[in-house]
Amino acid sequence: MTAPRIRRLPPPLRPLIDKFYRGHRSPMRSQAGDELWVAERGSEIIAALGLRPLADGQWLTGLFVAPNERGQGLATRLVQGSLAVHPDPVWLFCHPDLGPLYRRMGFADCPGLPQTLAERLARYQRSKSLIALRAH
Repeated sequence: MTAPRIRRLPPPLRPLIDKFYRGHRSPMRSQAGDELWVAERGSEIIAALGLRPLADGQWLTGLFVAPNERGQGLATRLVQGSLAVHPDPVWLFCHPDLGPLYRRMGFADCPGLPQTLAERLARYQRSKSLIALRAH
């Protein structure tokens, strides 16, 4: 089996990410303007990550690894690849159970958020248990 390639996906190829999500029955969808990263084996996308420019940094809006590809470090490689080109802050929201995974990737608890993210987190927390983390 060949090692996956990690790369930033050119914007015109964004529909490939949504096809990947649909193929795995994920409710995730990419957004125009997001910076998209993929792990590919050959021409097949096996993991995807989305970043959205926000408040002098980036907001990690989604990370999905194909179920049959999990446990191989793809999420870590995608995150590390994207963080390497973004020295600015990168924030994310996740379920508390995923906190240890993201902390191993270099994220830390984030006591203060930019106002736009703080408002969004407060809205999301009305129906979900979420924590905010930050890298850099």
